[in-house]
Amino acid sequence: MRGFKVAVAWTAAAAILAVCSAVPAAAADSAKMNFYGYVMMDAGYNNQPIDPAWFDVQRPSKLAASQADLDELGKDGSVFMGVRQTRFGVKSTLPTDMGELRTTFEFELFGTGVDAGQTTFRLRHAYGEMGKWGAGQTWSPFMDIDVFPNTLEYWGPNGMAFFRNVQLRYMPIQGDTRMTIALERPGASGDQGVSSEFADLSGIRARFPLPDLSAEYRVGKKWGYFEVAGMLRQIEWDDMTAGPTQTQDLSDAVTGWGVNLSSNLKLGPANVVRLQFLHGEGVENYMNDAPVDVGTKNDPSDLVQPVKGVALPVTGIVAFLDHTWNEKYSSSIGYSRLDIDNSDGQAADAFKVGQYMLANVLYTPVPNFMCGIEGGWIQRENKGDATTDGFKIEDTHIQVSFKYSFAFSTGGQQ
Repeated sequence: MRGFKVAVAWTAAAAILAVCSAVPAAAADSAKMNFYGYVMMDAGYNNQPIDPAWFDVQRPSKLAASQADLDELGKDGSVFMGVRQTRFGVKSTLPTDMGELRTTFEFELFGTGVDAGQTTFRLRHAYGEMGKWGAGQTWSPFMDIDVFPNTLEYWGPNGMAFFRNVQLRYMPIQGDTRMTIALERPGASGDQGVSSEFADLSGIRARFPLPDLSAEYRVGKKWGYFEVAGMLRQIEWDDMTAGPTQTQDLSDAVTGWGVNLSSNLKLGPANVVRLQFLHGEGVENYMNDAPVDVGTKNDPSDLVQPVKGVALPVTGIVAFLDHTWNEKYSSSIGYSRLDIDNSDGQAADAFKVGQYMLANVLYTPVPNFMCGIEGGWIQRENKGDATTDGFKIEDTHIQVSFKYSFAFSTGGQQ
């Protein structure tokens, strides 16, 4: 592990020096800016109560975790309406002696985190690249945005790797066939479950001594492409209550890793099949809808460390078909699933399996305007315990959307 840390440190230092020493020699009259975005309105109906902060998306993990939670959320379904998918972005390009300098700044109105459920500004991309180097917030190389189907529902397939992260990246191969290596901002979450019965976990503090290391390699062909991506990360935590007078020290660490295989297959001019298979341990925060990266396992016979951390195994699949009926009508249909191998220290209501299906019909009567209708189904299944299967709940929804797009450019050589 020490060798891995040294290698990451030298890679980061070399990348920073290479980027910072670059002095663009650009002609101002060659700069070009592209403004783009859309105004989008969604309306729909969920037949099952869902976490009110996530009322307009289909996330299996946000369904009720127990009958008690379901009773608290209310009965039957409800209507939702909103404009939170509305988006605005600016891209710029500028020729330099080291290659084209490109930047992207993009935001939307879909609040998450402390703003979950609100219509508020949310940063999507703040990223720049020049030549073979890039830095900022954008898609993680561990994910493949081209797997995302043409849906109305905002959140998308739950079994898909989906994460915009702050990163420093190197792209030695660019084009239809490409390779990317990145150091990404680390972060993870844990589930203490029922392990507090065996030890005092109040002093546990997460620590990330290294950036996450990710990489992708894509082979582009006329029939589509095939991509393989990988992730390696270190997750550590310290027991702040441990000391000379304490008999227990719960400080520990796990190594997270993942492999993501993805593809787009062009089946004639009217069909695109979007596929992904992912497996790993402790990479849940890179997934589109997974709760925690680390669980616990209990070992009461170990007096010093009766509770240990476990990087939770996760598997995600995506299989969707985007079909174009004609110049005005198109559809998307498919299935996604996410499975977590729960640890024995997690409670019976811990998230275990999420499933996601939908189908739609989209209508584009004129350029820059689209409307459509979509139906979907999601299901949540919990871990359960030794005597009973996990709690299950499902939701079906219907949604209609209206999208008005715009784009215009300025600058550049005429």
